[in-house]
Amino acid sequence: MFERSSAKYSSASSSVVHARRRSRRMLGLGAVALALVSCAPLQYPARTAAHTDDFGKAVGTAAVRRGGDLVMGLSNEPDRLDPTTSSSLYTRYVMSSICEKLYDNDAAGNIVPQLATALPTYSADGLTVSIPVRTGVRFADGTEFDAEAVRTSLMRHFTMKTSQRKSEMGPISSIDTDGPATVVVHFTKPFSPFTAALADRAGMIMSPAALAKEGKNFADHPVCVGAFKFVRRVPQTEIVVQRDPLYYDARDVHLDTITYRIMPDANIRAANLRSGDIQVADTISPQDVDALAKEPSLHLLQARGLNFRGMYINIGNVDGVGKPTKQIDTPLAKDPRVREALSLSIDRNTLVNTVFDNWFEAACSPIVPQTTFATPAGIACPTYDPQRSRKLLAAAGVKIPYRIELQVQDTQDQLRYAQALQANIAAGGFQLDVVPTEYSTLLGVQKRGTYQALLIGWSGRIDPDANITLFNRTGASSNYTGYSSPTVDDLLAQASQSTDTATRAGLYGQVVQNLQQDNPYIYTYRERLLTVQSKQVTGIQVFPDGVVRVAKAAFLVNGKD
Repeated sequence: MFERSSAKYSSASSSVVHARRRSRRMLGLGAVALALVSCAPLQYPARTAAHTDDFGKAVGTAAVRRGGDLVMGLSNEPDRLDPTTSSSLYTRYVMSSICEKLYDNDAAGNIVPQLATALPTYSADGLTVSIPVRTGVRFADGTEFDAEAVRTSLMRHFTMKTSQRKSEMGPISSIDTDGPATVVVHFTKPFSPFTAALADRAGMIMSPAALAKEGKNFADHPVCVGAFKFVRRVPQTEIVVQRDPLYYDARDVHLDTITYRIMPDANIRAANLRSGDIQVADTISPQDVDALAKEPSLHLLQARGLNFRGMYINIGNVDGVGKPTKQIDTPLAKDPRVREALSLSIDRNTLVNTVFDNWFEAACSPIVPQTTFATPAGIACPTYDPQRSRKLLAAAGVKIPYRIELQVQDTQDQLRYAQALQANIAAGGFQLDVVPTEYSTLLGVQKRGTYQALLIGWSGRIDPDANITLFNRTGASSNYTGYSSPTVDDLLAQASQSTDTATRAGLYGQVVQNLQQDNPYIYTYRERLLTVQSKQVTGIQVFPDGVVRVAKAAFLVNGKD
């Protein structure tokens, strides 16, 4: 799910044409959409289906065999395997096996040390952060892991022109070392989300020798500290990694290799699970999950995630993200009333429950309801009101129906939702033209700003700053809409400098109120994380951060736990 990619794997124009042809062949979507037009406007009733989290379990004392090749079916192709420039969830899957971080998340949402030995210590003024790191560790190429190697990676994340990490790392002034086991980061202003950022790609540490050798081409031969090391990549087909004998915790690594096989078609992933050709698959379709969960040879892992999905509205991203913005001269881009009308036209709850069989839930903001940062203002939803939508469009002086082109990933579930959305918002005065687009092309479109509206999501982070600031702060590295609000910028800055959760939660609530007035991104729903594994393996885990962890998995002796 969700993030960005280079355009090296496909042509935008050819993908769109191909996807349009494919969309015309899809059956049954129109019936779903038409049914939703006549649905009564429900506003967040109690869910009709209850689901229980199952994050999976560690190998523990299970009787497992040594070796074997685990095959995982990936629902989308990862972008480049470079922690600095990557922005795809699927890259995080692969990197979790070959490129450890300073910190990680656990199932409960706690931040725990990984390549660090303890949580950071902060100076009294919050401007100096000290990070203790492991000793006696080596990268997959034999290079020594130490504080200087950590500093090299952190500096690359912070300074590289094409970095997607810079906005996540805060207002850093310098990065130093204090001996071989301590990294010291200096800030111009306190930045409380920093530790959480180091529990994701900003905390991935790369071999300085490999960086010196490969430079910007690091992704072609990535080298880190991990249970596995990179072997090969066949674009659009597979990525293969093998066990690294230099890994500091090698005794807990059981598999010989992991093959990440690219399988965008949900039906193909389901068929391969049943046949045993793959042992685990991510992003199981709600259309398949109930049947797969009943298979005696398979087991369903599921969890509420930190993710959200919705629509980017291009306001000023004309020359590509990171370039100066220019106001786009259309009513949708220029007039917040038109975007508010679009938000009011979406019957979020009816759509998500009908299209996704009650597995997912409606969402109206980037704040995860189950977290300590949730406040009434922070998770409030606009009332479904197509009549008010039409009034706003009339006040904005636009012709009804107002036409919008929406680019959407060309998978069955996303097309089902987009076509249902198309029918749903017609009552509010909109005509939605759905343009199916291949995933990696969609991510390139997002970066370049060559879209009017785009349906895509974000896998979510444990600290809300990374779910809001990256996309909405003026000039942020993932501000794909070209949105700018001095009020939002100021509130986000205040929140990032506070260490008090209640204070931060209140500020993020104010941010959400502003975003719901401006609507640069219209939040629609939150996915439940659905992963299916073979019962012949154990040690596969899926936490709310969305990453399927397979590095410590193993095949069971005789296929029994």
